Amino acid sequence: MKRLWTIIGVKDVANSFRWYKSLLGLPETLPEHDFFGQIADTDGTVLLCLHSWGEHDHPSLSSPARAEPGNGLLLFFRVDDLETSLANARKLVEQLDEEPNLNPSTGTMEFSLRDPDGYYVTISALNPQ
Repeated sequence: MKRLWTIIGVKDVANSFRWYKSLLGLPETLPEHDFFGQIADTDGTVLLCLHSWGEHDHPSLSSPARAEPGNGLLLFFRVDDLETSLANARKLVEQLDEEPNLNPSTGTMEFSLRDPDGYYVTISALNPQ
């Protein structure tokens, strides 16, 4: 089996960690380190990694000043309980970037919002309508 671990640069790992855990309805836990955390599903599958800007000399994570965070990146999560994620999202942000709608390409309902660092996040129902 092969898996992709998406790692994004963030200002505050603990804050982003809480934000994503809440959005996805995952149990509250603490990140492994103050500079790195893995958002994992209840079965242990890593969904997203959060990395502090400027740690460990990774060239693409050196500074948010080098590029607009999220440019060229769309975080797209498929969830089994869209309504719970939507309710969680409405508690996390004042306004969604995209209200729930049917995506004609996937046949699933989805909505979009921005995370604390400005990354564009789309939440999509796992199953078609």
